[in-house]
Amino acid sequence: MSERWVLASSNRGKLAEMAALLSELDIELVSQAEFDVEDAVEDGMSFVDNALIKARHAASATGLPAIADDSGLAVDFLDSAPGIFSARYADTHGDDAANNAKLLDELGDVAEADRGAAFHCCLVATRSAIDPAPIVAHGSWRGHILEAPRGEHGFGYDPLFWVAEENASAAELPAERKNAISHRGRAMIKLIDELRERR
Repeated sequence: MSERWVLASSNRGKLAEMAALLSELDIELVSQAEFDVEDAVEDGMSFVDNALIKARHAASATGLPAIADDSGLAVDFLDSAPGIFSARYADTHGDDAANNAKLLDELGDVAEADRGAAFHCCLVATRSAIDPAPIVAHGSWRGHILEAPRGEHGFGYDPLFWVAEENASAAELPAERKNAISHRGRAMIKLIDELRERR
């Protein structure tokens, strides 16, 4: 029988990606939206802080073990912005089109060589809201920012994130390939290994 965990997010893109990755552990991942859990106030100063806040909030509200992800894009030229504010870069949380448009505007005519960036993902798994030893896993993915969006898959900044090794944007990659090499995929490998060890 599958063990039920709650994902501390209402983002369907994240849920689909992470549920696929966790299926090998026989974990059924459900969104906090199924329990009408409102988003936690993300007032941490780092990806780790915010992931812990979200995981504990979801676990407290549902009574289930929780997994939270805090991820974002750090652009070298912008001193690692948008960083922890990636989802609300254009002042409206989750407005991908507006966030992408603002990023392109901020970079303007910056040369390709100076458009380096990295996606970061911090994952936290907690057995309860008061778990004293939550699992924390980090993954990163280097690329650079395109001058115009490419691709129809993924979400967030994927259409602007060019992966030279794949000769494609993150939004042009098949889901299976993206899951294998992305920041979230890399963090999930570490998280799954740790969850397996603790079972």
